[in-house]
Amino acid sequence: MTSPRRATGRRERAACALAVVTATALMSTACGGGASADGASTVTLAIRSDPGSLSPLGTIDSTALMMNRFAYTTLVRVASDGSTTAGAAESWSVHDGRATFVLRPGLTCEDGSPLTATDVAAGYNHVADPANRSPLLGLAVPANARATATADDTTRTVTVTTSGSAPFIVEMARMLPLVCRKNLTDPSRLSRATAATGAYRLAEAVPGDHYTYVRRADPAGTGPASADAAGPAKLVFKVVADESTTANLLLGGQIDAGQVSGPDAERLIAAGVAWKGTRTPIGQFLFNESPARPTAAQAVRQALVGALDLERLGSVATGGTGTPATNLGETPPTPCTGGTMTGNVPPHDPAKAEAALTDAGWRKNGGVWEKGGRTLSVTLVHPVITGPQVTAAVELTVKEWNAFGVKATARPIDGSGLITALSLGDWDVAWSPISVPLPDQLTRFFDGPPPPAGSNLGSVDNPDYRRLAAEAAALPGRAGCPLWDRADAELIRRTDVTPFVDGTVRTFGKGIRFEVDGGGIVPGSLRKG
Repeated sequence: MTSPRRATGRRERAACALAVVTATALMSTACGGGASADGASTVTLAIRSDPGSLSPLGTIDSTALMMNRFAYTTLVRVASDGSTTAGAAESWSVHDGRATFVLRPGLTCEDGSPLTATDVAAGYNHVADPANRSPLLGLAVPANARATATADDTTRTVTVTTSGSAPFIVEMARMLPLVCRKNLTDPSRLSRATAATGAYRLAEAVPGDHYTYVRRADPAGTGPASADAAGPAKLVFKVVADESTTANLLLGGQIDAGQVSGPDAERLIAAGVAWKGTRTPIGQFLFNESPARPTAAQAVRQALVGALDLERLGSVATGGTGTPATNLGETPPTPCTGGTMTGNVPPHDPAKAEAALTDAGWRKNGGVWEKGGRTLSVTLVHPVITGPQVTAAVELTVKEWNAFGVKATARPIDGSGLITALSLGDWDVAWSPISVPLPDQLTRFFDGPPPPAGSNLGSVDNPDYRRLAAEAAALPGRAGCPLWDRADAELIRRTDVTPFVDGTVRTFGKGIRFEVDGGGIVPGSLRKG
């Protein structure tokens, strides 16, 4: 029997895991530089909500992740084309389930002490130990491969060994913040402080209002801070809850940049404000297939999708700026870029959807579908934080389902409420785009046990997906991409999940230069002027 405490911990891990993969959908951030007494060297980064805990190995909240990128280095980084480039590791190799990283010299911790191979190995082992309940297990460190790390400080070498498949073990390392070993005895103390190994350290934390970071002086001169020596001397993460306010401040010259994805983006474009963007899933239906739910039946799931005009819904959800989804949610930069949608999503055909339900034993009574005395009713949960356009699309979805004969209701909830609802199974359909940078990171959400024992949020049991994912996982890195694409296509074909529209998250900028990726502004690219 599972103890209440252990079950709660598992639910928390499932919820945390969802928090990172729905980062763009649930936690839109705005980034900009603000005027101050030392404005020439200060950039203010506005965030939509408070990040909560900043503990680098204990959170994957999207806002906290974005902030931690400025404070902690990683072994490797990712280029705009999805390739892996050097970070704290100057070189690496992979052979027979073993990855070896060679650290570059001169890496330092916030207090000036060396960041050693032993420190890096300790961080790996901390995350890999299930007792520590790190949400990074499965995202930055292989979850099912029983990874262990050893170190040789003389050669600055860290070796990570797995006993199972870990096809993207090097690529996953880009999500592991490096922390000095002495800080692992009580990682929770870093919830409002830093033990920085990257370019910036936290100087002031005022939860709910702002967080101030200052650029580190690197004692060794060759550590991570030196790579960002031309960056701003100070960063202020300021909580700005309203996107329209962000746009107004940008147009008024009170901030230098801002991430604006809703209707206010058109105002900024019309005003000639330059922007850079990343493509991200906006519209995706996730179905609850636990036995007590009507959506456990494939015929019901396919009828629900076939009754909808997905093209129209996507246009409403993105204000007419979206593009049809091409894959399940591997967002760029990602190593696998194949299309998985064509021919796998039920077409908009209400008559065919009606026939499918009739064949499955459903009958209409007073215009409403019934079977065995049970009305076909579904509750669609959705996050209100995604904005009014998505809310309007959700309302249209419910309207179309009711017109089709399904008793449908929408349940708008905040981001954390959605995560709780999904992890507890209290839903039928969810508007909750799942996006990840690596295809094997999807397996935790579409295979294995449901919460509280696992992260299979929809209780999916798809043998073809399981088989193809296992075959793909046996191949190294990009070599498995064709199989990963086929595995994803099986989920879409069986209507376990239905992606339908992607959007572009735009970061507008005035007076600064930067690059963006799926995690927000790339820290080393940020420059004033």
